[in-house]
Amino acid sequence: MSDEGLFEQPNDAPISDAAKEAAAFFKTSDEEDGESPEEKAAESAVEVAAAKEALAVEPAPEETYIIADPEPEAEPEKTASSESDEDDDEAREDRFALNPVPDDGITRRWYAIHAHSGQEPTVQRTLIQMAEQEGLSELMPNVLLPMEEVAEYKSGEKKVSQRKCFPGYLLVQLPEHPERNPDLWHLIKETTGVTGFIGSRNEPVPLEDEEVMSLIEEIRGERERPRTKINFEVDERIKIIDGAFANFFGNINEINEERGRMKVMIEIFERQTSVEIEFWQAEKI
Repeated sequence: MSDEGLFEQPNDAPISDAAKEAAAFFKTSDEEDGESPEEKAAESAVEVAAAKEALAVEPAPEETYIIADPEPEAEPEKTASSESDEDDDEAREDRFALNPVPDDGITRRWYAIHAHSGQEPTVQRTLIQMAEQEGLSELMPNVLLPMEEVAEYKSGEKKVSQRKCFPGYLLVQLPEHPERNPDLWHLIKETTGVTGFIGSRNEPVPLEDEEVMSLIEEIRGERERPRTKINFEVDERIKIIDGAFANFFGNINEINEERGRMKVMIEIFERQTSVEIEFWQAEKI
């Protein structure tokens, strides 16, 4: 094997200048040492093998991975919305949880007060807060806004909403003849949104305790609500006497006894339109 053969590049690659200089060096040294090319090649092979042995790198030890037991997932933190949802659920459950009446020998009755439409919840909160501030909570232990759950089907989905049983009214538990207590009478009459008591101008008429308790039990689901007596028939012509469509005439298109409501076809701008009303909002003609 010639000296030039030691530096031949594979695949006929061009020989670099550094390779040519190295070939010339070994050729000159071979001539000076008087060694044959075969002897030189053998020595080179030994040197190369020794170099490889010296540079040999021991294989890296196999890595061992310890798979720990997965940590239990932390419970999601309660956000303000989730806490408010829980508060709403608890408030709904306790909506008709009556406060205890003090055993002070005072006879208390239930009265209905009239409030501006849409302001009933605000009036309820204001009465409770003002009674606490004025130290009259024991005289007015309960202020109720009767609500019921109503299920409706829209686009094939059942939706449950809250509806006032008696829009525009609240039930309050007061000492009999509340007009004889100036502080209590003034607090209620001067509360923003309150328009007065049910009864005469200066002497409220109390409700029957049995009726109020029956209503609360029905809303709680403790007593089955009596079905409303149906006095209407499909295709019957009626007059709407209350609500947004008061004084409109129409024909009954559908009656829902469970919900106590019916659909009526009325004419608005020379077009037949279906509206839904409660039984008590209509009368026969």
